[in-house]
Amino acid sequence: MASDTQSWSPFRELDRFRRDFDDVFDRFLGRRFSRQEQTPHPPLESYVESGNLVVRADLPGVDPKDVEITASGDQLTIRGKREQKHEEKGRDFMHREVVYGSFERVIKLPGGVNPDQISASYNNGVLELIVPLPEQSHPRRVPIHSR
Repeated sequence: MASDTQSWSPFRELDRFRRDFDDVFDRFLGRRFSRQEQTPHPPLESYVESGNLVVRADLPGVDPKDVEITASGDQLTIRGKREQKHEEKGRDFMHREVVYGSFERVIKLPGGVNPDQISASYNNGVLELIVPLPEQSHPRRVPIHSR
């Protein structure tokens, strides 16, 4: 049985506070005033599988030609833009969560990653990056010796 407990993180607590604060504004004013509206941040997920770091970014409605991926040192950067194709003048939205504009996400990479070996694919609005991990960054089980 997997454990769902996580260690305490002040950053996670600050993020939870920000989301709660945004929810109060949403309920009180009926619209979003969060930073998220000004700068879209596509959701990411990352995990290690078969010696590779797999990073997936949800980019629905984003043309892959409008996405730039760079790897430099210990950083992988996904940069792009989601353009609004057509806006009718005088349109009043009942509800709007779709955010348009430029975005940038930076992911910290373990040391020793070869940028030339990173591959990217795009399918059904999901960008997937495969980053081969160097041997020294693979998890190693440490045995415990009792005395």
